[in-house]
Amino acid sequence: MSDSTTARTPMVFASPARYVQGADAIDSAGESIQRLGRSAMIIADDFVWNMAGARLTDSLARNGIEHEYVRFNGEASGAEIQRIAALANEAGYDVVIGFGGGKTMDTAKGVAEQIAAACAILPTTASTDAPTSALSVIYTDDGAFESYRFYDRNPELVLVDTALIAQAPPRFLASGIADALATWVEARAVARAGANNMTGGKPTILGTAIAEKCEAVLFEHALAAYRANQAQVVTPALEAVVEANTLLSGLGFESGGLAIAHAVHNGFTALHGPIHELTHGEKVAYGTMVQLVLDRAPSAEIDRYLRLYLALDLPVTLKAAQLDGVSDADLHRVAETALAAPESSHNVAYALTPTDVVWAIKAVDGLARALDA
Repeated sequence: MSDSTTARTPMVFASPARYVQGADAIDSAGESIQRLGRSAMIIADDFVWNMAGARLTDSLARNGIEHEYVRFNGEASGAEIQRIAALANEAGYDVVIGFGGGKTMDTAKGVAEQIAAACAILPTTASTDAPTSALSVIYTDDGAFESYRFYDRNPELVLVDTALIAQAPPRFLASGIADALATWVEARAVARAGANNMTGGKPTILGTAIAEKCEAVLFEHALAAYRANQAQVVTPALEAVVEANTLLSGLGFESGGLAIAHAVHNGFTALHGPIHELTHGEKVAYGTMVQLVLDRAPSAEIDRYLRLYLALDLPVTLKAAQLDGVSDADLHRVAETALAAPESSHNVAYALTPTDVVWAIKAVDGLARALDA
């Protein structure tokens, strides 16, 4: 019998308790949320609240759920989580609802963990794979990446209204596609390296298979979904891509693992200036290309990714990424941040130096410019 010092790391698969998706799903949100409790705090920014807050509160009221709105100030920081948690503690809510984008959702998860309440996530864009996971990406109050914060459980509910998402700017859907396209590239690297996933366990067959399926769905439906979003209509292609961006990518990254793509994203946050105008997914798109270069991916695969990114107007040149004229010193800052322990860049089967990462960043720029010429 082995003791605790020789025990193998177990495989772990994590997921939310319930996932609901469809057009106008927000109008029946109360039916799902009442399973979790009878009082709720809603965290949202002004834009989301003015757009659809009345529809959500009407649904809660119809189902007998007391509720209060708390304004999200815009940054998923430790200070913001503490501020809202202090308000929630006073009222003793059963449920914390994160209603909006990725940083709103990450804040809601942090608040729910602190007050030991159920967590319901209602994304209004399909721009990240944050909704389903048991973690938050925490930033400083100035917007620089600080850490991943891990929780004991995944959200009890993720509810996605595809009609709302169809009304959002297509840039957000494209950003979500970029974030989701990193899923398989990173998960397969984690599997090859025998590294751990985001739960601290080994990837399961299912977690890795979901990551691979995520890529297949996106390459099949991404452009048609993008066009549907431009027309503000819900189509089968849009439904498929929203599910891939949210559920498949969420389960795939958490249970499959992260690697270089997201580490490079985190490296970019160390810079100041216009790069902070990019979304999470837009920075991840560049990071995915960096990983493909460092992974020695076949030229055909690199071209396939680049062509889809360019068709979706994603930034895969230094100029498009707001880094035109960036100095080597700044690129080394990006690389050093991306390689700092315990970054996910270490979940690959080869060693890296900052110079390797800088050269890969420059190589992606050259490849993309040549293809886009």
